[in-house]
Amino acid sequence: MKVLLAEDDRDFGNILSQYVSINGFDVTLARDGMEAWELFQSEKPDICVLDVMMPEMDGFTLGEKIKEKDPDIPLIYLTAKSLKEDIVRGLKIGADDYITKPFDPEVLILRINNILKRAYSSSNDEFSISDTVLKLSSLELICGKTKEKLTLKEAQLLRYFIINKNKVLTREDILTEIWGEDDYFLGRSMDVFISRLRKYISEDKNLDIRTVRGTGFILEELNREE
Repeated sequence: MKVLLAEDDRDFGNILSQYVSINGFDVTLARDGMEAWELFQSEKPDICVLDVMMPEMDGFTLGEKIKEKDPDIPLIYLTAKSLKEDIVRGLKIGADDYITKPFDPEVLILRINNILKRAYSSSNDEFSISDTVLKLSSLELICGKTKEKLTLKEAQLLRYFIINKNKVLTREDILTEIWGEDDYFLGRSMDVFISRLRKYISEDKNLDIRTVRGTGFILEELNREE
């Protein structure tokens, strides 16, 4: 699997690149956003790991260009920032994960493995509930007469809800299953994803992602035959 790593800190970039390489990945290292954009087009990576603050082109702008070119490619942001505005912006671009510096390189490996495993292990699965169909092969959600293009993380989260319909899922279960660990920072990201999924399935009046106070969430299929 090819990994595009964009990190302008020379020492940190070298450490990450070497660590990812010894874990079996083919790594291409870029030192600024413009170089990363050029390498993305020529190397055709399977996943992109982008620092937010880079010269020539920042990570958010780069991520937008990458998603315009290939909406399905997994994307992880590396950042020293933890502001809500930055989290939301990255998620709106379609990022699958967000890692705040400083972090152990092993964390990055776990995140990459989890994302790639989910991205490529069940690419032909299709899940239906009520008047809603999730097509993982195309990351497409069909809800009644409406179609939505989902990010990989949105599709994974909705799939998890569908296969556990009418069952209360704890926040810890969801975070561990979809993000790989139970973390407060990731929990804030999860809330953004769930809000978007509620909007996407709002046309299906028989479905509702309900918050269970103090516990987690449940995807309820209403008016179903018992």
